[in-house]
Amino acid sequence: MLTTPLTKSQSLWQGARDTFPMMVSAAPFGLIFGLQAVSASVGLSLWATLGMSLWVFAGSSQFIALTLLAQGATLPVIILTTFVVNARHALYAASLVPYLRGVNWRWIAPLAFWLTDETYATVIHRWNADDMQYKVWYQLGSSLAMYINWFAWTALGALAGARFAQAANWGLDFAMVVVFIGIVVPMLTRWPMVACGIVAGVVGVLANGLPYNLGLLIAASAGILTGIAVEGLGTDKGGNEG
Repeated sequence: MLTTPLTKSQSLWQGARDTFPMMVSAAPFGLIFGLQAVSASVGLSLWATLGMSLWVFAGSSQFIALTLLAQGATLPVIILTTFVVNARHALYAASLVPYLRGVNWRWIAPLAFWLTDETYATVIHRWNADDMQYKVWYQLGSSLAMYINWFAWTALGALAGARFAQAANWGLDFAMVVVFIGIVVPMLTRWPMVACGIVAGVVGVLANGLPYNLGLLIAASAGILTGIAVEGLGTDKGGNEG
């Protein structure tokens, strides 16, 4: 049965609605960030905490930055670590290029800033199943929904943390694990992705005790390199067979 194509506004709202489950699962993630940021061990002000979510908008990197700040890490270490962790977004963006080819750069800049794990998982799943006409509006809807959701829960966490000194110990940090399991596992559909996940997980466990969260940096790098290597081996094999 033929369906009527979505308009721009319908695509926008559909993107937001499809992202709602991700928003719910990310809510404790944003809340615990706000709580930890204003805690005594980190000591960010309310405005600095809100500014980080407003201008950085990268959950994993924001948490890593908090940990490194609490440990007294230098600025170069913080920048390098968060850069490597966020490097995965370059891979996300590269996989979206075929869907957004020909889109004006004025769209690309804000969509790149708002690209998150949750939005990527939402849009790539939808676009693989449905050749939508207004893809940028769909992604914009998903992006804005996640952006507003993250900022709102950060603000709530920071305000709660300012009132309740032990709020950071409520145990809500389990949400980080739940969110990323929900995002990563469904995407492990090809051998390069599986190899990347396995290597990153094993290295992350083995290097967990390193200072300044360097274990995470090493695990992320090992996973990325493994994925690239396995992808290259598959390409070479295909070329030789041809």
